[in-house]
Amino acid sequence: MSTLERLWRHSAVRGGVVVLAALALMGVLAPWLGTFDPSAMDPSFISVGAGTAGQVTMPDGAQFAHTFWMGSDSVGRDVWSRVLYGTRISMTVGLFTAFVAIAFGCLLGMLAGYFRAVDAVLMRVMDGVMAIPAVLLAITLVAVLGASLPTVILAIAVPEVPRVTRLVRALVMSLRDEPFVEAARALATADATILWRDILPNALAPLIVQGTFIAASAVLTEAILSFLGLGLPSDVPTWGNIMAEGRVQFSQSPGNVLFPALFLVPTVLAINMLGDGLRDVLDPKFSKRV
Repeated sequence: MSTLERLWRHSAVRGGVVVLAALALMGVLAPWLGTFDPSAMDPSFISVGAGTAGQVTMPDGAQFAHTFWMGSDSVGRDVWSRVLYGTRISMTVGLFTAFVAIAFGCLLGMLAGYFRAVDAVLMRVMDGVMAIPAVLLAITLVAVLGASLPTVILAIAVPEVPRVTRLVRALVMSLRDEPFVEAARALATADATILWRDILPNALAPLIVQGTFIAASAVLTEAILSFLGLGLPSDVPTWGNIMAEGRVQFSQSPGNVLFPALFLVPTVLAINMLGDGLRDVLDPKFSKRV
């Protein structure tokens, strides 16, 4: 049985993939699934309840019949459209944060694990970064660099780099004295080639698993930053921003907080399920159970 077949047979992988694929499809189709521009405001429909229908007036004066499936916020924006567009932001942050953290952490981990002289200095730096709470470090970086999507991705990725570095370092240290590495050195193979060709492929499975957990953490951290008003600007539709704006009128319109949360929770859960399934199949210590 191939690895892909074993992955698909695992219920956690299958469930996580289905949920994430559905969310990604909703994000891609947001311009068509959304009822209108997520930033458009109509003062006639402020904080209306879910299912409210009426004649909406756009900024250019155009009018059309519209149903607020999830209600509207305190300035008359459609929550359903904003939640759909927020899916794009969350999926993008999760994917690119994992990529950035894995890329830098893998590079630093291979250097620290393979070259003993680099290890002592580099790992002390990583220990120092890990000593700073992740959310506090992310808030500081966003405050210094400014609020934008690339900045938020970088700010969330930086605290994850030391964790990836430690993982890769441990893997490299366990492999650098293996016979196939010693044989490559005996043939005068360059260190960079040994790391890229012989050691890195053996670390891919744990890195893929770690990447899923980083993505789940990134989605949640982005929502926290936006909820605190320290992430993306409030005019950008993100789940955290929608909940932050809705909490002021929670007693009148609880859906403005609950509906984005109904998307956030399954997203993080699905990514974690996918990571658990990948670990069960790809990690030799767990693969025998599958």
